This record gives sequence, structure tokens and C-alpha cells, in this order.
Amino acid sequence: LKEHLKQDATLEQYTESIHFALTSADVNNLAYALMLKEAKQHCILPTLTKLYQQLSSCIKMSQSLPMLARTHGQPASPTTLAKELSVFSTRLKRQIHQLENMPILAKCNGAVGNFNAHHVAYPDVDWQGFSFGFIQNFGLEPSPLTTQIEPHDTLAEHADLLCRINTICIDLARDIWGYISLNYFTQQIQSGQIGSSTMPHKINPINFENAEGNFGLSNALLTHMARKLPCSRWQRDLTDSTVLRNLGVALGHAQLGYHSLILGLSHIQPNAQALSTDLNQHWTVLAEALQTIMRQHGIDQGYEQLKLLTQEVDFTKEKYINFVQSLHLPDPVKSQLMTLTPDTYIGLAKTLEHTQDLTQPE
Repeated sequence: LKEHLKQDATLEQYTESIHFALTSADVNNLAYALMLKEAKQHCILPTLTKLYQQLSSCIKMSQSLPMLARTHGQPASPTTLAKELSVFSTRLKRQIHQLENMPILAKCNGAVGNFNAHHVAYPDVDWQGFSFGFIQNFGLEPSPLTTQIEPHDTLAEHADLLCRINTICIDLARDIWGYISLNYFTQQIQSGQIGSSTMPHKINPINFENAEGNFGLSNALLTHMARKLPCSRWQRDLTDSTVLRNLGVALGHAQLGYHSLILGLSHIQPNAQALSTDLNQHWTVLAEALQTIMRQHGIDQGYEQLKLLTQEVDFTKEKYINFVQSLHLPDPVKSQLMTLTPDTYIGLAKTLEHTQDLTQPE
């Protein structure tokens, strides 16, 4: 910079003002803060908004479709496909809102954070006010008390938050992968796609697998950054320097993951027939309803009776009806149970599908 200034007659007089009262951390922390700010505003948040919108489209396509739930991988009380996907959109919306409003701090206060050189050269200047205004001009927040380096707490907060977002996305990718394997979702064939080098019938859920892999790499780096960056020996050590150089790598893998997840979600369709068929093969899920009604009406050993009936034999629709008819229950209650089916035993799932706006995060 000095060499460039020397080539200009007007600016040459300011040559010795280059790097005045600065430590390298004053420059670098501002640069990293601005890079993170730009990445967040122009890459990460817009892509997360697209992901949220694509997931919302999947939810709308899946509304009111009953689905067999699985807890511990086993058939469980029915739900709806849209409600289960809405769990993820709700989680993402909350984290995106936090990311939008999370500040990024920076500092410009000299070798150990005390404005030593500034004050000795120009003692009458309000250096703290000058520094704060300078930092705020970049859309950043001043870090009021630091050592030679900005403590990196807000960088760690961003790393932790992005790690949470990525973890939610991993959870979503794995669930969709599983639903595809159950044929709950069908995949649209993409032009030119080869599913397998030897098995031509296959359409592999590669976008969800690629997303999971990229999120894993991103989180490995982000987790280390969140734990390491806020720690510096005494007033300064250089261990943060080599770690910070990988911030873009961590964000890049996250960005790739979001794009893969968006692409995967845009190429699936709910399979209503497969959802219904699976439900109607599992009348055992009504055991919860039966034993609860039996408890309500004071019938002894409701849970134990259903446990024996449903765990040891094939619990079909006919066996369900026969068992209901054998119960000493009021006629209206018995009529209610006789009309209950796996695809109507969904509680408030349809209501829960509509608990939030599915257009964009706040």
C-alpha cells in the first residue's frame, strides 16, 4: 500500500499513516466479520429461505395424508405425512430467525485492546468513539473490551447456530431417505440420471445422501471453531489464525448441503396408495386407543389384554372388531370404536399441520 501511495503526488504525504496504530488482528477480524456478514446475507440466508419454501411445498402436497408412524423403527400410532414434515419446518424457521438477528462483533483498538498507540500520539481524540463509529459503518457491532484479538464469541455463536441448522437438515435428509425406501415418497426421474452402474431399475436418493455428507463435513469444522476460537492464551496466540482460514470451507459445505436438500425435495412426490396400504396392514396401532378407552371406563387389565392380543397373534381388522364387540362399554362408545380405523386414528395431526405460516421464515 505504501508503494502505491508513493506513486501519487497527492497521497504520498499519507504514506506513514498506513497501518497507523494497528495490529494485524484489527484488520483481520474486520475482514472475517465482513466475509461472514456477506456470506450470511447473500448466500446462507437466501438459500435457507429457498429450502424452507421447498419444504413448505412438500408439506402442502402431503396435507391430510395419514401415515403409519414409527417409533424405535416399529409401527406406532398413526400421524400425517404433512405434520411430520412440519416438525422440521418449525425447527428450521426458529433457527433461521435467530441467524437473521444474530450480531457480528468486531474490534479496532490496537495491540492489546487499550488504544495505547492511539492515545499516546493523539491524546485528545475520542478513540473509542471513533473506533465504534468506524466499525458500525460496516454494519457490524463494536466489541467493547478485547485483548489483542476480538474474542470470537459471535463467530462461535454463528458456528454453533449453523451447526444446529445443519443437524436439523441431517435429521430431515435421513427421514426423507427412509420414507423413500418405504415408498412413501416416489422420486421423479431426472433427465440423464444413472441410478446404478449395474442395476438400471434403481433411482438412488443421492441428493439426500450428498446433503448429509456435506453437512457432516461442515459440522466437523464448525464444531471445532465454536470450541476453539473463543480460547486464546493470555492477550494473544495464533491458534485462531489457521482455524479461521477454514471458515469459508465450513460455510461452503453447508451451502452445498442446502442446495442438495432443495434439489432432492423438489423431485419427490407423496405416494398416497403406499401410505394407505401400509396403515391398513397394521391394525395393531389401534391397541393404544382400545386400552385407553378401557382405562377410561374402568375395565381391568386393558393394557395387559391388548398386549397379549396384539403381540402374539396377527391382529387383523376382524379381530379388532370382535374384541370391541366383546367389551362391556356403552353403545355410543362401542359404535365410535367400531368405526375407528388406522387412517382415522390420527388425533389432532391435521390441525397441527396448519400451526404455522408455510410461505417463508419471519
